[in-house]
Amino acid sequence: MKILDRYILTSFLKTFFSVFIILMFIFVLQTIWLYIGELAGKDLDAEVIFKFLLYFSPKLVPLVLPLTILLTSIMVFGSLAENYEFAAMKSSGISLQRAMGGLTIFIVFVSLVAFFFANNVIPAAEFKSINLRKNIAQLKPAMAITEGTFNDIGEFNIKVDKKSGENDQYLDNVIIHQKTANGGNTTVIKAEEGELVGSTDSEVLSLILKKGNYYDEIQPSDYRKRKRKPFTKSYFDEYVINIDLSEFNNVDLEEESYSSAHGMLRIGELSKSIDSFSRNYNTQMHIFKDNMVARSGIPALTLDSNPRDTVMEKQESIIDYFNASDAAQIASRAMGSVNTVKAQLDMKTQEFRLNIKQINKFEIALHEKYVLSIACIVLFFVGAPLGAIIRKGGLGLPIVVAILIFLTYHFIGIFAKNSAEDGSISPFIATWISTWIMLPLGVFLTYRATTDQGLFIFDSILDPIRNLFKKGAGKLRKSGSE
Repeated sequence: MKILDRYILTSFLKTFFSVFIILMFIFVLQTIWLYIGELAGKDLDAEVIFKFLLYFSPKLVPLVLPLTILLTSIMVFGSLAENYEFAAMKSSGISLQRAMGGLTIFIVFVSLVAFFFANNVIPAAEFKSINLRKNIAQLKPAMAITEGTFNDIGEFNIKVDKKSGENDQYLDNVIIHQKTANGGNTTVIKAEEGELVGSTDSEVLSLILKKGNYYDEIQPSDYRKRKRKPFTKSYFDEYVINIDLSEFNNVDLEEESYSSAHGMLRIGELSKSIDSFSRNYNTQMHIFKDNMVARSGIPALTLDSNPRDTVMEKQESIIDYFNASDAAQIASRAMGSVNTVKAQLDMKTQEFRLNIKQINKFEIALHEKYVLSIACIVLFFVGAPLGAIIRKGGLGLPIVVAILIFLTYHFIGIFAKNSAEDGSISPFIATWISTWIMLPLGVFLTYRATTDQGLFIFDSILDPIRNLFKKGAGKLRKSGSE
């Protein structure tokens, strides 16, 4: 390695690691604020909180690494241009491409490491992170009754408007939905006041309700009686609910029972999942199509009748051959059948739309593994020539320019991916479009930096305007002299 390459690489590495650590620290702080509701008030020790942040940090790398490369490239090459070091290189016959040569090899190496990281480390961290969050959410539910929202505690969903008292044990306007074995909420309990009795270390939490009513829907075995929607309602002055917390306070934070999210899978697993979901989707579509055709009665129709030689003057309806009572009954049954089919179509449409959205999410996750590594290279070829053009190093203008470019890159990707989830555009296009947009920008900036041109060609815009003013001024002088 030559002295010049070593000098540029050393300058780049120092800035790269400094910027990466600072940006990672900023995004980790944002993560703490984002998930503070899941961490606060759970009586968690520092080790659990550190594990949560450690598992979540790898997910920030696809956001931090491209921004770091872009900002570092602008800062380093801007500093070299500002200190006239590029001028000295060019006077010695060293071009911009030659100066970028050593760093290009390093960036390619970083992109390969980023691909390995995205395919192995991020899925493992996602797996650990989601399972840890699920377990933390179940820890200490006695402390999890917050104001204004429904809180899932055991077999109850509890909502209170306000908590008061020294230990927040007094509750106002309590609403409780009790779950059933099949997952429904047929029992609703409302009370004006409530009181929590017990401690956070107890396995039983007693909830004493005062001045309320108890509402329970009845599900009769006779289907025709269900249309009447029978229910029972009773009033009480005091009602006590005991909630067993033994299963929830003994949460194993190392349990790993959840493993179906697309962010947890590697490339091979994502490809298999996409293939499996696609085949299942096509099978369900064919089955549904055959069922709808069979229900329509079209296969049972016989078309062996002979056409008439004469044309009927009046088109008759088959319902005209029945009396009014039978015709009304036939029409009613036909409308009921049509409404049933329509409701089934609407339900299946929603189901198929969710299936497509799931497949698209897995395809987006698959392409994102490759996008991260390519984006590192593309953004380097955007930042390096841009720094040489603006000729400004440090933490001022380079940060502003880098943030504007990266926000454009990031927002285009976010909007495209959201559209791809709904099927508006292809997941392949959605994940690659922001990189494709940056690629010609990098080529353009590299060309202009190599040819010692500015960022924009202002002369081609200003020269016609100057010529126009010169012609106008010449005509005015000529008319004045006459």
